Amino acid sequence: MHPHRRRLPPTTLRTLTIDSAAAMVPESVVLIRRFLLFVAVCLSCLLLYNDSNALRFLPRFSSSPSVLFSANNSPLVSGQHRLQKVLKDAAMEDGTVILTTLNEAWAAPNSIIDLFLESFKIGVGTQRLLNHLVIIALDQKAFHRCLELHTHCFALITQGVDFRREAYFMTPHYLKMMWARIDFLRSVLEMGYNFVFTDADVMWFRDPFPQFYMDADFQIACDHFLGSSDDLENKPNGGFNYVKSNNRSIEFYKFWYSSRETYPGFHDQDVLNIIKFHPSTFTIGLRMKFLDTAYFGGFCEPSKDLNQVCTMHANCCYGLDSKLHDLRIMVQNWKQFMSLRPNLKRYLILPWGVPQNCSLDSLRRYDAPESNNPHDLQD
Repeated sequence: MHPHRRRLPPTTLRTLTIDSAAAMVPESVVLIRRFLLFVAVCLSCLLLYNDSNALRFLPRFSSSPSVLFSANNSPLVSGQHRLQKVLKDAAMEDGTVILTTLNEAWAAPNSIIDLFLESFKIGVGTQRLLNHLVIIALDQKAFHRCLELHTHCFALITQGVDFRREAYFMTPHYLKMMWARIDFLRSVLEMGYNFVFTDADVMWFRDPFPQFYMDADFQIACDHFLGSSDDLENKPNGGFNYVKSNNRSIEFYKFWYSSRETYPGFHDQDVLNIIKFHPSTFTIGLRMKFLDTAYFGGFCEPSKDLNQVCTMHANCCYGLDSKLHDLRIMVQNWKQFMSLRPNLKRYLILPWGVPQNCSLDSLRRYDAPESNNPHDLQD
């Protein structure tokens, strides 16, 4: 016998069912909406994180956004990963890379880049360093030439700026190129890489690393060296420097780059000569050293002993023709020295045959017109 169950009238049951549904629907809708909102927020955060992470290491050139190209010449969504790969492949065990920049003017056959690479091959202990050299091409033709000559190439193209042409000293075009270089080097430091930056008109005749100071964050070659590596009155040249990646060097490069606005129209090297005395540099705590021209010479102040010279820079020189003329003589001088018997090398003091066409008096400053000829580049 079934227990007695009270049966509600049909109308009452229907009323309860409808009322219950009415009470439940708003709650389920709220839950669904909350879930969808949560998913949307998560996706947005993920996208923002990826975008910011990808853009973090793109050079922040002030003139216009940069477009970086990979080895297959396709535009990159993220410059970080491709540049990181090139740097990683070229880096020494301690994370040091050797960097140079190249444009169409210096990339022409039988021009600066050929002499630059040749110097590594004929230098003492320098050929192995080519494994750690990254050539940063500033235009498409320079990039293609790099791929013909070298393993580690990276194309850095700045939209709205044509770096193929001759860049006369101290013209707006030249200044853009120099400041773009400073900002790019800052980004390399932020990636955690130490670097030796070298202009392509610096000939590498001997491994320079034994002559670097172990306790310096930033060390730089000089146009004129006054005898002490700590003397701030030394005249540095930005065409050759060795920088270790740390908070001090990164902050200094940021300060250096931002100082272009404080001193508009100034060369990065001239600004360095100012800010090396600035209180902010001392606050940053940067350990700065200046490299002796006995080891790191140039046309301004040539190294005197070929048994000691590490690098020679075609500084204090105007025009590609003059630069090439004297660089070829310099390379030939080195070959003649290397052909000597060891005892003659030790005791003979052989002078350089340069500078000849290059000199400080040949420099044209400030009022030099820009040329449309892409076959010259002033350093």
